[in-house]
Amino acid sequence: MADTAAWEPVPRSRTFELVLARIEEQILAGNLRVGDRLPPERELVELLGVSRAAVREALRVLEAQGVLRSRVGTGPSSGSVIAAMPSEGLTQLLRLHMALANFPLSDVVEARATLERSSARLAAERATDEDLARMREPLNRMDDAALALEAFNDHDTRFHVAIAEAGGNRLMADMTIAVRNAVRRTLLTAFHELADWSTVAERLRAEHHALYAAIAAGDADRAGDLVEAHIRGFHQDIEHIAAKTP
Repeated sequence: MADTAAWEPVPRSRTFELVLARIEEQILAGNLRVGDRLPPERELVELLGVSRAAVREALRVLEAQGVLRSRVGTGPSSGSVIAAMPSEGLTQLLRLHMALANFPLSDVVEARATLERSSARLAAERATDEDLARMREPLNRMDDAALALEAFNDHDTRFHVAIAEAGGNRLMADMTIAVRNAVRRTLLTAFHELADWSTVAERLRAEHHALYAAIAAGDADRAGDLVEAHIRGFHQDIEHIAAKTP
């Protein structure tokens, strides 16, 4: 836990935002790391010279952002703990902005294609046997022709996430995971509206297997080209569906 001397009282205007700023300062300074606990609410109230309501509001914001996890109980692992999964916070942020139309789908597709192209190239260069096994598992499950749409989409996501993680760039992987999860509902809606799902699913399977083969062969250029074409091709299908919908 951070040294209590590093916590200083904050001015009372916009108090909860200033509490957020103090906690962010501790994280940026390296005084708080993943797995560390924040001081208890009562102690933060005293250290920062603010109300308990301001501290609770700041903690709620950080939990919503995926920065904190609350653990109930009285043991050493209880309390507000710095989280190790920033992709969850990024996912929530992207999903809300997309719902509010701040991020047009075309922008999200462009970002996803750029990110996943880089991730696939890195995966082709760095993937271990364990990484390849994590890709094969959802790939094999998607080969089941009787698989429900929702299950297919979930395994599809796991396949792309496994590629991002195999690249070894944590920030790029978290951003890729967040973008993919943020468009989950959009993809599911498109799946349900496709006139011939079985044909599209067969094409997606073939594209997935070709991408996996390129990564397993260490062919970074081909892996990057394939994943970008895969993403852009499917989203073109979505745009065609949207254009036909009254």
